[in-house]
Amino acid sequence: MSLTLLEASKYSTDMLQAGVIETMAKENAVIEVLPFMTIEGNAYKYNVETALPNVEFRAVNSGYTAGAGAAEQKVEGLVILGGDVDVDKFIVQTRSNVNDIRAIQVQLKAKAVANTYADKFFNGDNSLEGQANEFDGLKVRLAGTAQEISVQDAGGKLLLDDLNALIDAVDGGAEFLFMGKATRRLVTKLLQSSQHYIEQGQDAFGRPVSGYGGAQIRVIDDSILPAGKIYAVKTGVLDAVCGLENGSLSVRDLGEIDSMPVLRTRIEWYCGMAVFNPKTAAVLNGIVAA
Repeated sequence: MSLTLLEASKYSTDMLQAGVIETMAKENAVIEVLPFMTIEGNAYKYNVETALPNVEFRAVNSGYTAGAGAAEQKVEGLVILGGDVDVDKFIVQTRSNVNDIRAIQVQLKAKAVANTYADKFFNGDNSLEGQANEFDGLKVRLAGTAQEISVQDAGGKLLLDDLNALIDAVDGGAEFLFMGKATRRLVTKLLQSSQHYIEQGQDAFGRPVSGYGGAQIRVIDDSILPAGKIYAVKTGVLDAVCGLENGSLSVRDLGEIDSMPVLRTRIEWYCGMAVFNPKTAAVLNGIVAA
């Protein structure tokens, strides 16, 4: 069974690490719901099915025509994501709550890590200048494929048929519909105006979550997912979309640094993502608010 970071953190005896992971999961829905697969080394090689083998009917006393399916080999590499949290020794000397100050700064850094991973999950493109150290996200992976679809209305008006087509584009149906807040308002208005039943549920922290067509509507900050698009995703290790990591997220108190008068905490994560079945993610483009 695959585990999300939040579920895996329940088995951790490192309270600092567990607290950081919980902060990350609360901050961003991608971190909350995405299962992560632990791999050895710095990359993972796998095959993606591209064509099924032939089958046929045969007559009595006749044979079959041999044939084999086709697969494309892919390699997913890990990237290094993290940062250092420094608290000046002056603060240590002059404040009595230095541990609280360090904890607050670590939480802020954890939120930044969560949002950065989510941003790259959707928008990562390591072919761009200055972004060679990140992984490719869904925007790059879906570009130019049948999984990239557009709204039917020429003016960009969102219709129920568009949502249905997006969900159906995912093999077995989407589990999650990721969208920004502005787009979520459009979806909510559409469902309410059509008097369609809006499914209700809860996230891992008991917060209310709406849904449509069996998929949870999960909101991503507009700075990561701007208005105009919705991603539909099915998650799963070895058969759908998942995260990759080598070991768990590392949170280390490095203590006082010789070269600087600070106390340092380092968050570091060897991570990535994989799409084992290209039909387990899709994107709807071209939504216009008006």
